[in-house]
Amino acid sequence: MEAVPARAHGCVAAVALLALLCLLPLPTVRAPWWALGLLCALYAVCEHVVRRRFGGTFYPVLLAGAFLLPPPAAALVALPAALLSPVEHRPALPRRVWRAARPALAVWGAAEVHWALGGRDAVVASDFPYALLPAGAAVLAFCLVLTALDGGIRVLALGVPPRRAWHGLLSRSLAPVAVHGLAGLMMAVLWRSPYGPVAALLVLLPMWVSWWIFAQYHRERAAHQATIRALVQAVDIKDGYTRGHSERVGQASVMIARELGMDEDRVEVLRFAGILHDVGKLGVPTRLLRKDGPLTPEERRIIELHPEYGHEMVRGISFLGEARAAILHHHERLDGSGYPYGLVGAQIPECARVVAVADAFDAMTSTRSYRRARPVEAAVTELERCAGAQFDPRMVAALARALARWGCPRSSEGGSGGERQPTDTTDETPLRAPGRQPATGTRR
Repeated sequence: MEAVPARAHGCVAAVALLALLCLLPLPTVRAPWWALGLLCALYAVCEHVVRRRFGGTFYPVLLAGAFLLPPPAAALVALPAALLSPVEHRPALPRRVWRAARPALAVWGAAEVHWALGGRDAVVASDFPYALLPAGAAVLAFCLVLTALDGGIRVLALGVPPRRAWHGLLSRSLAPVAVHGLAGLMMAVLWRSPYGPVAALLVLLPMWVSWWIFAQYHRERAAHQATIRALVQAVDIKDGYTRGHSERVGQASVMIARELGMDEDRVEVLRFAGILHDVGKLGVPTRLLRKDGPLTPEERRIIELHPEYGHEMVRGISFLGEARAAILHHHERLDGSGYPYGLVGAQIPECARVVAVADAFDAMTSTRSYRRARPVEAAVTELERCAGAQFDPRMVAALARALARWGCPRSSEGGSGGERQPTDTTDETPLRAPGRQPATGTRR
């Protein structure tokens, strides 16, 4: 991002000023300066290696500083690493200042809470399990400060709506930071023990192993994502009208799945299903996908083979799991009039029923060459009209609740909610209710 909004510059400046205020008492603080220097150097090395090799942030040394040092000195531990490390994106200055001030404030807050609860004495005396209480409170304070700052910068720099900006930030950070906090506490206790700082450094060894395992997982995940991107890009090239549609169907599928309370692993599978639901169009002749006029019955039968083509293409990709069934069955209907197999009711896999609703919703709210997009409210009304015959009522209700809470899924081309921008997409679902003609008589 080359241009940073003025309000974001103001936010960075305010956070930097707060960090400087936290450091003001430093000249009067009685701190072991050799320990501060060692922690600063250790954190700088760890942060450089972790960012370069694993792409993450290494908090145990920071939190050990919060448990060992007075708050102003603890805040200083984060600064050398942030100020000396390279910045990949421009403008460099505000990014570097933000990278320095953000952890400094979080560590200062953690150290203040830890010292206020008597944590320093508990660490010196190795007083377990009582040392866990101030350490746990310090970790919570650390996470709260990071959450407040990260949500604020998302609102000011990225324009994320406030109701979304902080959603999930605290819950996602608590568990990993708690593990880092436990490692930091072990470092602090060993540091204060007769074994000294050298023994404290041994705590980092299992953390390095865990980071390596975590990095391997993320490399595998990145390979999965690359596979999916390649398939979606191939569909977009073949059928330009679908560009952006697959990603939005994936987002809407995630919204439905979360509203239904599915676990995160299943939510991720449904995201894959939504993104790849039309991959079978690679097997459909391009002239049919781009035909402007009405399709003949024979041409329609050819296009209706795309779920089976898609299933064949992804059948050997094991990490997709039940997403493969969603790709095969997302055009089935509860009343048995869908394709390719005419499944009825509960015979249709749940994941396919989720993707069917997400697919139809995006098709109706996207502008096509032959009609304008429907308003979100009109699309939801149409889905509700066809619930029970074509769509699973639970999925329709879940989407309606998610839209009311979070708004419309955004595409990479822009636009959301009632102000969705015209997008080159296709894949219109013919909607119908019992005894009535399809609401949208266009091709699939």
